[in-house]
Amino acid sequence: MMTRRVREILSYYESENVGVRTNLARFLNHGRLGGTGKLVILPVDQGFEHGPARSFAVNPPAYNPLYHFQLAIDAGCNGYAAPLGFLEAGAAEFAGEIPLILKLNNHDLLFDEKDPISAVTGSVKDALRLGCSAVGFTIYPGSAERRAMYEQLREIAEEAKSSGLAVVVWSYPRGSSLSKAGETALDVVAYAAQIAAQLGAHIVKVKLPTPHLELAEAKKVYEAQRIPLEPLAERVRHVVQSCFDGRRIVIFSGGPKEGDESLLEGINGIAQGGGFGSIIGRNSFQRPKPEAIALLNKVMDIYAKAAAK
Repeated sequence: MMTRRVREILSYYESENVGVRTNLARFLNHGRLGGTGKLVILPVDQGFEHGPARSFAVNPPAYNPLYHFQLAIDAGCNGYAAPLGFLEAGAAEFAGEIPLILKLNNHDLLFDEKDPISAVTGSVKDALRLGCSAVGFTIYPGSAERRAMYEQLREIAEEAKSSGLAVVVWSYPRGSSLSKAGETALDVVAYAAQIAAQLGAHIVKVKLPTPHLELAEAKKVYEAQRIPLEPLAERVRHVVQSCFDGRRIVIFSGGPKEGDESLLEGINGIAQGGGFGSIIGRNSFQRPKPEAIALLNKVMDIYAKAAAK
């Protein structure tokens, strides 16, 4: 059953074809949060991004790509995202059980670079072949290589949309022009979210912003207009506002593994600030499956409660 909230969100994408809107609806109507307008997605691109031992040694069953499909399904997630290899390893076995996102570019850490650019590692044709509902793509605003990534995304998004697939953009500020603190500064994260939305993303993924302000000219405006920096809910509200005043789905990264209390505090901030949900990888698959499912259920309970208000 299509809820009023899901219909409202789909109305934000009125320029898109039926295929795109149907695939967005698949995510919004799937899992424990189906129909609420909230999303919790399991992403497992960390084996490529960080290396297998760093990603999976703490919970060895997670070396098996089938483990992640089952975890996402058992936890009631709205969707599952992974690079080509992991999806090829399990898409047939779990066909139709959960909406899939094929991550089309990936970056490794074997070469230390101050201005990163990801390699394109999959195609829209791969996504269609594997029965995916969306493609995912990472951009690094702030990198000297950002223009190449923006142009790659434009081409991929055009092809994906014409094929009826939704587009999910990981927008992670990074590069020699930014300090480490600047990568998660409120002004920078909001800017990165705006860039992803302007590049045609249907779903924008960013990191949780800190109260730090990085850019001198932006800082003047934040101070003059008294844009609140605290608490976290206010920062989330500003990032959502930066994505077309909430007319694009904005979800937030779960980040490195942390304690349940700290993670859930962040989830509460996202929910109170009007965020659409979370995409939680390491905090899910780096725990034993029963613990991961219990934690994800607590996360979903917070979002369900927020949606019911």
